[in-house]
Formats: sequence, C-alpha cells, structure tokens
Amino acid sequence: MDWIASLFTDRSEIHGDRVFGDDPAIACIMARFHGEEVLVIGNQKGRTTKEKIQRNFGMPNPEGYRKSLRVMKVAEKFGRPIFTFIDLAGANAGLGAEERGQAEAIARNLREMSRLRVPTIATITGEGGSGGALAIAVADRVLILENAAYSVISPEACASIRWRDASKRALAAAALRTTAEDVFGLGCVDAIVPEPEGGAHAQPEQAVALLDQALQTHLHTLRQHSVDALIAERRKKFRTMAQFFTA
Repeated sequence: MDWIASLFTDRSEIHGDRVFGDDPAIACIMARFHGEEVLVIGNQKGRTTKEKIQRNFGMPNPEGYRKSLRVMKVAEKFGRPIFTFIDLAGANAGLGAEERGQAEAIARNLREMSRLRVPTIATITGEGGSGGALAIAVADRVLILENAAYSVISPEACASIRWRDASKRALAAAALRTTAEDVFGLGCVDAIVPEPEGGAHAQPEQAVALLDQALQTHLHTLRQHSVDALIAERRKKFRTMAQFFTA
C-alpha cells in the first residue's frame, strides 16, 4: 500500500467478490495515475501482528482473486489500464480456501487476464510466489524490482519436496533461479526496475520515483499498440515461457 499511496491519487477501494465475502489480503483500488483513471490491485501483508493475522500474512483466499477479477472486468468495461503490485509467498493453501475453490479461482484469473482488452502492467515489489502471484501477473508487461524474487515455489517448500529437508533452502534457491536477473534472463519478466543504493526501503522516495518512471514508460509504449495486438503478444509471451527442448 505504500507504493500505491505514493504513485496514485484519488484512490477509492472496492470490496467484496459478490460470492462469499471480502479478502483483506488483496486491495482493489480505482485511482488516477498522472491524471489518467486506472485500476490498481495489490496484496497486503500487514505490519503489526494484528494486521498480519487479519490479512492472512498476504496469502490471498479465492475471494481475493474473484474480487480482483470482478474489478478488472469493470476496468475493462471503461477502458482503464490495470496495474498490479505483488509481494506474496503464495496463495492460501488452507482447507477453507480449497473448499471454496482456490484452484478454480486462480485458473479463471489466468484465463481471463490473458483476454483483457486494456493495457496491463504487473510489478513484483518483494516476492512473487507460485500461482498465487501469477493469478494477478498475467500482464502485457511484468516488471520486477532489482532486489525482488519471482519463483514457482518457495525455496523452503522446494527443499522439503526435493530433499525432504527445508534447511537446504539456499541450495533450492540457487537451483530455482529466483533473482531478478535470473527471471529476466529466463524471459519470465520484461524489465528490471533499479532500486536506490541499499534497497527500496532505505530510500523510499527515490525508489518510488524510479518505479513511477518505469510505469509511465511502459504504459506509453503499450498505448501505441492496438488492443488485438496487445492480446496476441500477451498470449504469445506466456505460452512460450519456460519451453525447452532436448536432443
């Protein structure tokens, strides 16, 4: 929310998925970006213990993904660009979330975001974990901050599965190639946004300025393409991602 509050003005949050309830782990906000009406979606982890529990440590439930999709459809109807901000370890894998259709909610978002007829930009500001992150990251441009990470699974979970030992998380992290440079080289993101010396948290105003410039540049570029061209390129990017061949 710090990023959103610094980058966008005239913010008005929308609540509820109109199916089950509202998910505090995901915020959907209509706002203005340099005077242009846009939609902003971001997950929230919370700071205090009380906030973290309320927001489920930033791990969305299916209601969060259904809420975000509902609001994205509204933005599409009115031709508003969509910005998403991601900092989550993964979607909630609890029994209640599974009973309410977590997998279906994520899958539906993946499909519908690939079809959105407005420019979309996703930014990974901290960690982007698994399908929980991807469910709001199927975008025309996927940006990642210099010190952020993007991965199919957390290093701890990977180590537990691969070696039955979570303490081997460093070995798993190296194998997963989660750093900004790694995922950029793999084609999983489109650009790396530089951070000030010491990290974004050390000089937040400068970090916001750097991200603001990147968002403006990419939005301007996307505006040069037709809607059909955007959708075609978006689908091509994600369909060709992670392909490999052996002799």
